[in-house]
Amino acid sequence: MIELQRVRRSYTKGKIQVDALLEVNFTLSAGEHVALVGPSGAGKSTLLSLLGLMDRPSGGRILFEGRDTAQLSDAELSRLRGRRIGFVFQAFNLLPALSAWQNVALPMVYAGVPALERRRRAYEVLEGVGLLERAAHRPSELSGGQEQRVAIARALVMKPAVILADEPTGNLDAASGTQILALLDRLNIQGTTLVTVTHSPEVAAHAHTVRTVRDGVLILG
Repeated sequence: MIELQRVRRSYTKGKIQVDALLEVNFTLSAGEHVALVGPSGAGKSTLLSLLGLMDRPSGGRILFEGRDTAQLSDAELSRLRGRRIGFVFQAFNLLPALSAWQNVALPMVYAGVPALERRRRAYEVLEGVGLLERAAHRPSELSGGQEQRVAIARALVMKPAVILADEPTGNLDAASGTQILALLDRLNIQGTTLVTVTHSPEVAAHAHTVRTVRDGVLILG
């Protein structure tokens, strides 16, 4: 599904070059669940941004479903990202003025899906994550676990090929975190490909494969 071939990512801070990733080779297969672990500043978030086509590498190639992403324009990358990749973040990133279903519907607004279809699909996905009765509630009226389920529903509504989750339980209490992990496990069993960035051994234990990022290098285990 996604293949990184000798991918590097460097940044310039003043006169200093920072090498965030050093020639990473990585293959993500359909239906797989991979956990990325490692210390803060090791390059995990940089790697996730590259996997999600939110950033371009300084060197090497990224193939998405066989397509060389270097050959795609920014607009083409944006369309591919919007239709094939779902993102779940630690901070939820819900818009406080919108209801749960309206937050879920946002990706469809950008994709030009008609209004009635947006509402139907948003309600359908919210039912799938067990929040149909909360569809009209705003984020301030939801618990942290419910907010994260709304965020997952938003990631699912365009039926992406892969979901990238950055510390998806990091802002949750233990009970809510357990619910979110069970939901992600269920999605993976149903065929959704997952990449999870985490500091938690308990979260990483849910993945099929654990890869460690350390000093910009990706290693097994």
